Formats: sequence, structure tokens, C-alpha cells
Amino acid sequence: QVQLVESGGGLVQTGDSLRLSCAASGRTFSTKAMGWFRQAPGKEREFVAVISAAGSLTCYTDSVKGRFTISRDNAKNTVYLQMNNLKPVDTAVYYCVRGLLAWNSGVGTEDGYDYWGQGTQVTVSS
Repeated sequence: QVQLVESGGGLVQTGDSLRLSCAASGRTFSTKAMGWFRQAPGKEREFVAVISAAGSLTCYTDSVKGRFTISRDNAKNTVYLQMNNLKPVDTAVYYCVRGLLAWNSGVGTEDGYDYWGQGTQVTVSS
């Protein structure tokens, strides 16, 4: 059984930064893509970013390109999401996800991921 535990969320102001972390249990972390989704109040859950198993490939949704950076430390079984220049539209619950493969060709689809964390709240005030 794989467990994903997110941390690092909080309440910040527009323009601030946060770094989310996701610690994964299990021995397969380094062989799977890892990603982040988010769900804003009253909206559907959406893809944010994904990183390949080796960390060499990344993909972002357009609205966060240039502001968010996904990274991973396979020695620590941890994936990160550095979020800079935060905006109120970034307010959401952020979920860490594990990919089915080393790289997800269909990066934005939820069925490409098999384990989900419980989420961490990020609130950006204007």
C-alpha cells in the first residue's frame, strides 16, 4: 500500500510563495511519475504539474507555467511543488498523485494516476 502525505499548505497573500511537499511510502517511488492536481471551491479537480520518474521531464498546466516548479528527491521519496507569485485563483486543495508509469503520456487525465494524497489547503488572499 502506498501512502502520500502532503504538507506545506497555508494562507498567504498575493505574490507570496509556498512550497508543497509530498512524502511517499513504498519502494516504487523512483520508478513512477509523480504529480499534483488541485480543486478549487465549486470547481472540478484539475491537473497542475507532473514530473517523470527520473525527474528529467516535466509538464505544467498553462496557468502555472513560469510560476510553479515541480521537483523530486528520489532518495527521500519526496516530490515538491514550488509555487511563486501566487494569485487568488490558485486557491485550492492541492493533491499529490502517483503515476501509473515512469512518465504519463496523458498527463492531465486522472486515470493516469493510481494513488492520491488527502490534500493540503492553499489559500491566497488578495
